[in-house]
Amino acid sequence: MTMTPADEVAALFNPVRVGSLNLPNRIVMSPMTRSFSPGGIPGEDVAAYYRRRAEGGVGLIVTEGTGIGDEAAIDDPAIPHMHGSAALDGWRRVVAEVHAAGGLIAPQLWHQGPLRNPSLATRSEIEGLRPSGHWGTPGVVSYAASYVEAMRRPTRPMTEERILSVIAAYADAAAAAKMAGFDAVAIHGAHGYLIDTFLWADTNRRTDRWGGSIAERSEFAAEVVRAVRQAVGPEFPILFRFSQHKQQDYKARLALTPEELGRLLRPIAEAGVNIFDASARRFYEPAFPGDPRPLAAWAKELTGLPAIAVGSAGLVPEGRPSVAARMIAAGSFDLLGVGRGLLQDPRWAQRVRQGEEPQAVDSNSHRILT
Repeated sequence: MTMTPADEVAALFNPVRVGSLNLPNRIVMSPMTRSFSPGGIPGEDVAAYYRRRAEGGVGLIVTEGTGIGDEAAIDDPAIPHMHGSAALDGWRRVVAEVHAAGGLIAPQLWHQGPLRNPSLATRSEIEGLRPSGHWGTPGVVSYAASYVEAMRRPTRPMTEERILSVIAAYADAAAAAKMAGFDAVAIHGAHGYLIDTFLWADTNRRTDRWGGSIAERSEFAAEVVRAVRQAVGPEFPILFRFSQHKQQDYKARLALTPEELGRLLRPIAEAGVNIFDASARRFYEPAFPGDPRPLAAWAKELTGLPAIAVGSAGLVPEGRPSVAARMIAAGSFDLLGVGRGLLQDPRWAQRVRQGEEPQAVDSNSHRILT
């Protein structure tokens, strides 16, 4: 029997239960920074933006990165945040619109850490936070050379007091998100932002309980998850994003072997994560030499938890939805994160389900990888 285009992607549209989330399909809208929330407050246009994606058939929406209540969390004042009554009222409107369209939504809680750009911020005197004062060894980057040169200068390492206050800010943001009506929370632990720089050996050179061995490098992320879990209760779903690559160096590696990756991820899983969001530059590429499994498959194998695969899902030919559908059907991973495709076309999921060719993705449409 000849398969139709709709048959080839059928696995993407099988429902799945993940924790307390009953997802109608396997498509997750990945977080993408847009800077359309003046003063950090999402308005009616933001609510309409997410409602259109829910109406377009996305199984779960993860919002753009959302600043936690720490003064150094984000730079651009038009990035939304998850604290303050005005912002939370805005998010309640967003959630209400998504729910009215039959969708599910989670905010991505974000601290930019070393990648906070003072030149964009209202308070340019505030330094980005770094575990050891190191920005990261520059490699292959998309930044201008002048920016890299300015940012690579060492700063003060985070104090114990500062570390604990940031952990508390994650918990407060998660509690606020639950009160605003969100269906889950997502924690950004990838791409060279704060949590990732505790995980990454190049930027975490501490010798106290927050750094040193692989297990100690995972301690900050695990403590953030534990604090969030305590804030939201035992049933509320928590997603955690991680990556091999960094914006300081796209060729950087968080873990050189599957064994190293397992030693990093398992303490985070045990702290209370429900879903790992494995961000790769291309979701289908092998994560380690000598084995065809991609990063999301390794996250699932090493932790036993469901995994989202994300990275160039809307690009062709390798990123064609049928490729992801075959990998889901084979059990490699559970969900597919789609970024630029949904940024450009809110009906991306509907088009795929109907066997239509998705719109070609504008490679310049994704301004900031989050």
